[in-house]
Parts: sequence; structure tokens; C-alpha cells
Amino acid sequence: MTHAPSAPTLITFEGVNKWYGNYHALADITASVTKGEVVVICGPSGSGKSTLIRTVNRLEEIQKGSIRFDGKDIHSRSMDINKFRSHIGFVFQSFNLFPHLTVLDNITLAPLNVLRRDRHAARERGMELLDRVGLASKAEAYPGQLSGGQQQRVAIARALAMDPPAMLFDEPTSALDPEMVGEVLQVMKSLARDGMSMMCVTHEMNFAREVADSVWFMDEGRIVETGTPEAFFGNPSTPRAQKFLADLSSH
Repeated sequence: MTHAPSAPTLITFEGVNKWYGNYHALADITASVTKGEVVVICGPSGSGKSTLIRTVNRLEEIQKGSIRFDGKDIHSRSMDINKFRSHIGFVFQSFNLFPHLTVLDNITLAPLNVLRRDRHAARERGMELLDRVGLASKAEAYPGQLSGGQQQRVAIARALAMDPPAMLFDEPTSALDPEMVGEVLQVMKSLARDGMSMMCVTHEMNFAREVADSVWFMDEGRIVETGTPEAFFGNPSTPRAQKFLADLSSH
């Protein structure tokens, strides 16, 4: 994947630190994501990947440093957190769909209630997005009638319904059976091809190789290495990244 080198910065982390009690979960994170860039964050379990991505829409608060989204300090006291959060697409490990609502109603709920969209327009857009993720035929089904992979694709469509400037994915395939992983990754790949700004925490290294513009490797709450997929997978520069990749290939 490539994007214009002069693309403006969308997300900036500056000296970001987070503690849980005495545990230093994020240590001096300084990094940035440009518009249209796909960043894959990888690293061993407990390295701070999910914590980092959850700070971007303030599901996790930080104690030190700053995070700017499109130039705005998202941890400032004046930030309307609910309004801000509603505009960032976030896809979790668990699908978090409302079980009592149909697939289409899950997708149109926020556009109707938060964006105050016209009902007809919201449903039309919802059907477009379902078509995009290959599930137009499931509009009137309920989440419990879908496979895990289908539910995750609905969750992606639901996030896209808010027309977000960026999508955040926190291990979106880790709760799925192996045969369903591919269908979710295909949707993510199509978003990347269309120029969506994305931050993805994932263990799917082939996806990182194929789709990422940048790979951030985390260990013990720090970003210890960043680079293109070619550089990271072909010639990792730190012993910790070398060990991580060696362990992966031995599996």
C-alpha cells in the first residue's frame, strides 16, 4: 500500500504515558499516523497494543503526554467525548451488536440517533454498507442468526455508517474461527485500498505484510521498532522484534 508522502497528519501521540497503579502500561509513546495510512500494531501479549489503540478514542485515559486527532487535543477537558467518540470507527474483538435489533437496525441506530439522519437515507446507506461487506441478504436477520465472521462484518459496516475519518481495529479476528478470519480481513483490505486511515492491532502478519504502510512493534509498553512491512519482516533491527518474528515462524 502507498499513500502520498505529503499527506497531512491525522493522529499524533506525543510522550504518551499510562499507568494502572504501579504498572506502566504505555511508556513515552511518540508516533503519528497520516491521513490514508494503514498502521498495523503488533507485539507480544501484554505489550500495550490494545491499550494504545483504545487511547485514541478515550476508552482509556492517559496520565501524561498528549494525543491529537486532526489537530485537536482529544484529552482536553473541553472535548465533547461522546460526540468525538461517535465519529471514530472502532471494531472490537467481540462484535458488541445489539441482539434484539436486526442487522440493518444495528447499523442505522447511531446515524438516526446521533447524526439525526433521515430514516430513509439512513436505511439506504445501511444497505449500501451491507452490500459492501457482502451481507445485503442478511439485513433483516438478527445477530444470533449470523456466524462470528458475519457479525464482525456487520460491526465494520456499523462503524462505517458514521462516516468516520479513521477506523480502529482491536484484534478484530481473534475471537473468530480460523475459516472466518479471511472474510473479515477481505473487508479491511478493501477499506485500505479505498484510502481509509486505519490503525489495526492484529496477530495476522500476512495482513500486515500485504496491507500496512507502517508496522509498529510494541514491547513492554513501548514502540521499540517502526518501519515498512518490507523492512520489519525482512530485516528487523531490534533483538526483541527478531525474537518475536522467529517465534511466529516457528509456530
